[in-house]
Amino acid sequence: MSAPHYLYTASAFLNKLKHFLHSYSEWIKAVLAPLGPWGMLAFAAVDGSFLGMPLDAIFVGYVYHDRSRFWLYALLGAVGSALGSIVLYVVGYTGGEVLLRKRLSPERFEKIHASFDKHEFWALMFPAMLPPPTPFKIFVLAAAAFEMRFTHFLLAIFAGRFLRFLIEAMLTLWFGPGIVALTGNLLTHHLFWILAIVAEIVAAWIVWRLVTKRKNAARKEESALRG
Repeated sequence: MSAPHYLYTASAFLNKLKHFLHSYSEWIKAVLAPLGPWGMLAFAAVDGSFLGMPLDAIFVGYVYHDRSRFWLYALLGAVGSALGSIVLYVVGYTGGEVLLRKRLSPERFEKIHASFDKHEFWALMFPAMLPPPTPFKIFVLAAAAFEMRFTHFLLAIFAGRFLRFLIEAMLTLWFGPGIVALTGNLLTHHLFWILAIVAEIVAAWIVWRLVTKRKNAARKEESALRG
């Protein structure tokens, strides 16, 4: 059998698999949609496991059509994401390091490993806040493979996802649902510059706080001397 035929077979298989996953996703949405607000928890749980869902678009839809309960959808989405990630935690704990070494370069693997060794909570929470195409499931597998404490694992995912959904809800309420997609595109293509700007703002705020504290301390000392 010739090589081109092998390539054609592989391509056909991938196309069928893609079609199957799309159909399966549509079926899941049709089944979970009637659940009302609890559907958000179910969607997030499915997305947090193996099967990815257009979770941001689903969340924005819930918030846009039921604005008064945006906080509830953010809470349910965060809980669902944490619960769904338990599946990947089990997989990662039993054989995640092998999977990671197959999918990542040695340099990337060691970098992620070092980040979890130093600050495991932030190493998982920060990626949980970022929108697609952040490879979040890689970090979930890494957290399990590097034996992150299970309670910290759930809390980091919950906190990161809750902040992400809360920001998306605010953007949706203020500017409409289209702003979330625009923000996601900006983060995808200009993440480095956005992080650099945020870092500068944080650094400026820290300097301002230090200067303010020193001024206040100097004033207190001066008042004490006068007294």
